[in-house]
Amino acid sequence: MRTHIHVVGASGSGTTTIGARVASQLGFEHLDTDDYFWVDTPEPFTVTRPLADRLRLLGGALAAGEAWVLSGSITGWGESLASRFDLVIRLEAPDSLRLTRLRDREYARYGDRALPGGDHFEDTEDFLTWAAAYESGTREGRSRPVHEAWLDTLTCPVVRIVNLDLDESVAGVVRAIGS
Repeated sequence: MRTHIHVVGASGSGTTTIGARVASQLGFEHLDTDDYFWVDTPEPFTVTRPLADRLRLLGGALAAGEAWVLSGSITGWGESLASRFDLVIRLEAPDSLRLTRLRDREYARYGDRALPGGDHFEDTEDFLTWAAAYESGTREGRSRPVHEAWLDTLTCPVVRIVNLDLDESVAGVVRAIGS
């Protein structure tokens, strides 16, 4: 069984949710790249951690764990850690589903602040516009072109899963880990 798994995909594709469920089901540790990329602040996702600190913290966590699932993207900052992966799961989901999930998540996180007239509305709309550009790669950061180019450099197996149903996707990842 592979024990060092990286789950990657577009924002809203389910990487964190599926990564956490798979880790729990298999008794693995779950790590999320957001916990290393972003500084924990009262207003989340506003301050990025310095690159050297990200690499040191995440590298240490990966080295310390016997079996883990890392969810989220490391492209653009953590590619040097890819040699630690036994398997990469590439999650995909239709844009309409991803963007609905993201809008729901923003509302769950910020409530009415994320709605028109709220103090977080513009940030929410900027984030959703960024996330909608994933396929084209016309915005800086995580995108399909960036992910596909990075996946082509990996020496470990890559399994692609379309996430339309959470339970089926978790089962697919568990099967891939066991094969």
